[in-house]
Amino acid sequence: MDILKIKGNTYCIDTGMTYIPFYKINDEKIIMLDTGWKKEERDGIEEVLESNNFKVSAIINSHAHIDHIGNNEYFKNKYNSIIAMSDFEALTCSSEINLKVFYGSQTLESVKEHFGHMICKTDIRIFENQDEISVCDVNFKIVHTPGHSPAHICIITPDDVAYLGDALISYNVMKGAKIPYSFILSEDMKSKAKLYDLHCSKYVVAHKGIYDNIKKLIDDNMDFYEDRAMKIYEVIEGQMTLEDLMKAVIKKFNINVNSIDRYYLIERMLKSYVEYLYDIKKLNLIMEDGFLKYSK
Repeated sequence: MDILKIKGNTYCIDTGMTYIPFYKINDEKIIMLDTGWKKEERDGIEEVLESNNFKVSAIINSHAHIDHIGNNEYFKNKYNSIIAMSDFEALTCSSEINLKVFYGSQTLESVKEHFGHMICKTDIRIFENQDEISVCDVNFKIVHTPGHSPAHICIITPDDVAYLGDALISYNVMKGAKIPYSFILSEDMKSKAKLYDLHCSKYVVAHKGIYDNIKKLIDDNMDFYEDRAMKIYEVIEGQMTLEDLMKAVIKKFNINVNSIDRYYLIERMLKSYVEYLYDIKKLNLIMEDGFLKYSK
């Protein structure tokens, strides 16, 4: 893993899979913006921190997904880090029961096994009406961008560097993504459009890009998500249950579903697109023989 300088005291760790920004308070203390995966990234991140004699004084999270808060509790215990995130995301990862609300299809035991390490105590909650936050006497601006997750935020460092988290995806991700994840796609699209109003000197996308200007990237993101929604729309024939639709989408996109957890993930991803198509009046929802079915 490498450290990339972005601007001023704002850097990021290139894990190979993601960019994890951090702000240097001084030569020893840093504030991390997200903490990455546990299984895939912890050892490498820890090696980078230790080799540079960095102490994680604080963590500000863009949202509470497994690849963004996977090392929160670990670093909190190791460095006594302060954790800040948006109020609803903090609630989501505050207990196994609350995580079960998000991972609704999975059993509580499955949630404990696969996502239990995400549970962490948030010290500073960022509320919907809040557009800035001070952590360790460092001021960050906050832009609320719900959609990819219920209360996703973008974080702007004192160097005028905007960390966009998963509010946008990079061109490399677009090349390989079959169905990019969104919790509520209609809200996600609004938040992407909201980013047109940002005027920062640098932009960091978690998966995985650094940009001077994001106008075209926003356009291409919105087109990409819309295109995926329309491709899902094309597979609908007659009246289909969600499971019928899922089978057709798996076949069309050649998606590998080799585990129960993978099945649940694809199901969550697909539901957002189906709900979006319903919201924009492309689908009808009917009840037939005791089953909910979708049709064009």
